[in-house]
Amino acid sequence: MKKYILIIALLFSALCLNVFAQTKQYPFEVSKTGKGKQAIIFIPGFASSGAVWDETKAVFEKDYTCYTLTMAGFAGVKPQPNPSFENWKNEIANYIKNNKIEKPILIGHSMGGGLALAIAADYPDLIGKIVVVDALPCLAALSDPSFKSKENNDCSAMVTQMTAMNETQFYDMQKQTMPRLLADTSKLETVVDWSLKSDRVTFAQMYCDFFNTDLREKIASIKCPSLILLESYFINLKPAIEGQYRNLKTANFQYASKGMHFIMYDDKDWYLGQLNFLKS
Repeated sequence: MKKYILIIALLFSALCLNVFAQTKQYPFEVSKTGKGKQAIIFIPGFASSGAVWDETKAVFEKDYTCYTLTMAGFAGVKPQPNPSFENWKNEIANYIKNNKIEKPILIGHSMGGGLALAIAADYPDLIGKIVVVDALPCLAALSDPSFKSKENNDCSAMVTQMTAMNETQFYDMQKQTMPRLLADTSKLETVVDWSLKSDRVTFAQMYCDFFNTDLREKIASIKCPSLILLESYFINLKPAIEGQYRNLKTANFQYASKGMHFIMYDDKDWYLGQLNFLKS
């Protein structure tokens, strides 16, 4: 009898864990597509939709199981209270563990690349490989190499500034900003629209929080192979860029031949060619 009680208890525990994994509210939406033993988790950048990875997924879905995230509060996804880089990092890791995703490859763009670095650093045995698409361990240090992050960073001023803008002002700001980040004009309105559909509080809070993030020391903990894809202009700043990454011993640096921050749009063929790294 005790044997059967133990079996029932184990089955009940497994059921509860499965239900928990399915019903837990994570700070992102997930689209699961494709099939394959190896999983890829796509993390979009600041205020972007998971749709930024559509062309990439189309290449890999036949051989990989793809999990594409869109973070809460971005590109029309319902916001959650008190968003933070730290919470998003930990919850992506929890999603991997709770859903028993074995050694996934993380591909992250911009802030998503920062999240990939942070997850691989804090959970080094959880991740198989990372691909960082145009992200730095410390964005603020690019203009101020002596930058030190604040322990209790107050983002309220930026939240007030962003939420005070009307729709026209916010649209104009994004329309002026995006051409500095994206050369492919056919994608311009789409990317601007993702920003317009983003929650302003999340937009301001996460920009402020990410700008205060410094992973330069933390990345020394990363064990997995790491492909760092950088926009073409960064070749001019190579010592500063690679200096930020000096503690990442597994880094493989590649610089795009053209285009800007959205490398997957601006230098698509080169970018997809670099992703042969996934198969190596």
